[in-house]
Amino acid sequence: MSGRAYLVDDDEAIRDSLGWLLESRGVACLSYRSAEDFLDEWDPALAGCLLLDIRMDGMSGPELFDILRERGSRLPVIFLTGHGDVPMAVSALKKGAFDFVEKPCNDNELVNRVIEALRLDANQRAAASGADSLNSRLGRLTTREREVMERILAGKLNKIIAEDLQISMRTVEVHRANLFEKMGVRTAVELAQLLAGRR
Repeated sequence: MSGRAYLVDDDEAIRDSLGWLLESRGVACLSYRSAEDFLDEWDPALAGCLLLDIRMDGMSGPELFDILRERGSRLPVIFLTGHGDVPMAVSALKKGAFDFVEKPCNDNELVNRVIEALRLDANQRAAASGADSLNSRLGRLTTREREVMERILAGKLNKIIAEDLQISMRTVEVHRANLFEKMGVRTAVELAQLLAGRR
């Protein structure tokens, strides 16, 4: 499974038992005894999900959550709450937390939620990487190739494109072949499908 669970809880017994439980289901886990410790090691490239206790000595779970959001973190966050913390957890959900689980919790249910959060994170990263890849391909096109592409997407034939841009039909064919190669497509239909989400 890609990514890992990052467990932040100031209770050593909970860190040990949850860490063991996650590892037993094939989920890699790193534990931290405070929000500050996690923040020291946080990196925007971290993949996985965050299991975060609401009440801790020092910085609280919601405070860490707010700081991570300000820094652009998209890690799905599951809050671990005591009975009296439910209103705080609901407030965190409204701000974009993935879920909250009351302690003591059903072990398998918790791990299932962690696995769902890991899947969500992997899917979001794949989508972002696809968008980056598309942007990088578009960035390699010359101005003329972009002009030809816009007209291809508008359904214009090579002959019309040549008249529009006042170039020869042969030149249009060369630009067309180059832009198809750079975009990694074989046909105008594939090009339209690739760019459908952007238009």
